[in-house]
Amino acid sequence: MSRLWITGYRSYELGIFKDDDPKRKVIDSVLKTELIQAIIDGTDWIISGGQLGVEQWALSAATALKNDYPGEFKTAMMLPFMEFGNNWNAENQQRFSKVKGAADFSAAVSQKTYTSPEQLRNYQEFMLTHTDQAILIYDLDNPGKTQYDFDKIKRFAENHPYPYRLITFDDLQAAADEYQENLNNSSQDN
Repeated sequence: MSRLWITGYRSYELGIFKDDDPKRKVIDSVLKTELIQAIIDGTDWIISGGQLGVEQWALSAATALKNDYPGEFKTAMMLPFMEFGNNWNAENQQRFSKVKGAADFSAAVSQKTYTSPEQLRNYQEFMLTHTDQAILIYDLDNPGKTQYDFDKIKRFAENHPYPYRLITFDDLQAAADEYQENLNNSSQDN
C-alpha cells in the first residue's frame, strides 16, 4: 500500500479567492499531473486535510481522476479536530462540505473541538505515520502556514524512509508558461 499526503499553501496565501482564477487553473493542472504520476506509481490513497487552498484542491483533483482510474485509489480528508471549518463563512463551509462528501473516507484525528496547538502537532504526527510520502506546494523563499508541515516532514524524513517533494514557485511558473503555451497553440489550431 502506498499513501500520499498532499498539502500546501492556503488559498489566501496565494491571493486566490475565486475558482476561475488563472493561478488556480495552473495549480489544478500541476496537481492533476502529480496525482496521475502518483497513481501510475502505485499510490492507493491520496490523503489531505481540509484547509482552503491546496489541500481541498488536491482532493477535488483526485476525485475528478476517479473516472479515468476507477478502483485504483481512494481519497481521504483527515482533519485535526472536530468541527474543523465551522467558523468559516457559508460559501467556504459549502465548498468544504462538498469536498469532504466526495472523499472515500473522512475523520478527525482529535475527537474534541479545537482546544490547543497540540492537536495540530498530533495531526502532523498522524499524517506522517499514516502516509508513505508527501508532496507540498510550497516555496521556502515564501513562508506560509505550510512551513510547520514542511519542518515536521523534513525532521521525520531524517530518521525514516519518507520521501517528499516540494513544488516551488519556480515549478509553478514553469507550469504556467507551459499552460499558456498550450493555450496559444490550441487557439492557433482553430
